Amino acid sequence: MNIIAMIPARFEASRFPGKLLKDLAGKPVIVRTYEAALHSSLFDEVYIVTDSDEIYNTIEAINGKVILSKKEHECGSDRIAEAVEHIDADIVVNVQGDEPFINEKALSKLLEVFKHDEQNQIDLASLKTRLTKTEAIANPNNVKVITDLNDFALYFSRSPIPFHRDESVEVKYFKHVGIYAFRKKALLDFYHTPMSPLEAAEKIECIRHLENGKTIKMVETDQVSIGIDTPEDLEEARKFF
Repeated sequence: MNIIAMIPARFEASRFPGKLLKDLAGKPVIVRTYEAALHSSLFDEVYIVTDSDEIYNTIEAINGKVILSKKEHECGSDRIAEAVEHIDADIVVNVQGDEPFINEKALSKLLEVFKHDEQNQIDLASLKTRLTKTEAIANPNNVKVITDLNDFALYFSRSPIPFHRDESVEVKYFKHVGIYAFRKKALLDFYHTPMSPLEAAEKIECIRHLENGKTIKMVETDQVSIGIDTPEDLEEARKFF
């Protein structure tokens, strides 16, 4: 099984523009992420996919594998789908460019899903982690996921789901961690399918997969990576190094 990592790297992040080129212990954030993915030994190939000439040149300067996007894209999955269309791969893992501390244990669990899926019933897999604090459950920046009894996703929402009407019943809440592993065909199907009003309303790309009949296996983890979304996050990452 040929497994590749694709790291979408957009320069103009809305909350922290240019964050991928900020210094993190002597190297740009995107270089740290790229090298961490390479050193994980989980992937046959690792690519950066970017809309930025500056990021392209940065990765090329370290002899990394980098692809320049030809089109504007609404999301990272569209960006990597364009790039992967003519690359030989069975499984494509979308690794976030702003998460330089690759969580090998969680990614390994994610990839195990496909190794045991002999009938190719799983189109994509993703991670979820338990939420326990009321403010975290209510926070719309935390995308929540509910699953069936076999851990296949039923729905994703920025609202707290499920609604806890009967408080005598125990309810667990899970946050969707935005790392995906796709079968290549599922990724390309996503790319060639228009966004639905439901996906547009929630701003959650997983909904497009569900609406088009794709199966999403959710894997629980308590190993959450450090993401860099703000200047404060970058300072924390520097302390961690």
